[in-house]
Amino acid sequence: MNIEEIIFIVKEAGKKALEIFNQDFNIYYKKDKSPLTAADLLVNEYICKNLDKYNIPIISEENKNIPYNIRKNWEYCWLIDPIDGTKEFINKNKEWTINIALVYKNKPILGIVYAPALDLIFYAKQNQGAYKNDIKLPMITNNDTYKIVASKSHLNDETLNFINNINTNLNKEFISIGSSLKLCFVASGEADCYPRLAHTMEWDTAAAQAIVEEAGKKVYDYNTLKTLEYNKEKLLNPYFIVE
Repeated sequence: MNIEEIIFIVKEAGKKALEIFNQDFNIYYKKDKSPLTAADLLVNEYICKNLDKYNIPIISEENKNIPYNIRKNWEYCWLIDPIDGTKEFINKNKEWTINIALVYKNKPILGIVYAPALDLIFYAKQNQGAYKNDIKLPMITNNDTYKIVASKSHLNDETLNFINNINTNLNKEFISIGSSLKLCFVASGEADCYPRLAHTMEWDTAAAQAIVEEAGKKVYDYNTLKTLEYNKEKLLNPYFIVE
């Protein structure tokens, strides 16, 4: 599969999302009370329609109710988050992304994380490397501090305890950034670690995990130390660490 074709789809979807982002828009709420905008629905529809030609089933945040007894037989599937960081989108924060991952036998083998409002794209394909705006990852970075990506809204006691126990001679520096860009910053070398000891779903992380792994880093279960897997019976991720 040509990753350039998928990047084109993502960028076209980004144009549609930006049109909505740059104007006033209505906010709706799903049954679980999470917010939803027209951008979530429009981007989801556009991406699903354009991925149709590959004849690969799709799991998306916006059309996710596919029984596991069907999904478990899939060799390949797409995992899509049309707008990762809907709250950022609503608050006119530019750190939201569009995420697409191709999963093969529970492992993400292609991933694109695109932040249209920042003109920033991360992408990777298995055995072909990972890139940030066409710069190969990881990048050469300043190692004067040990940089930890942390979400202020999820900085619970368990996370703080993990951070306090990180063994490093360097001063610890916190970096705050939205959505799956957190994982991508570890992939690029702009951060050293991202502990996520709070709930996420598979579509939140699959694309970024492909990028992290192609950059030579890892995403692993906080409790079992095993690599995160996808298209599980429950689409909820375990707590995880990226480093």
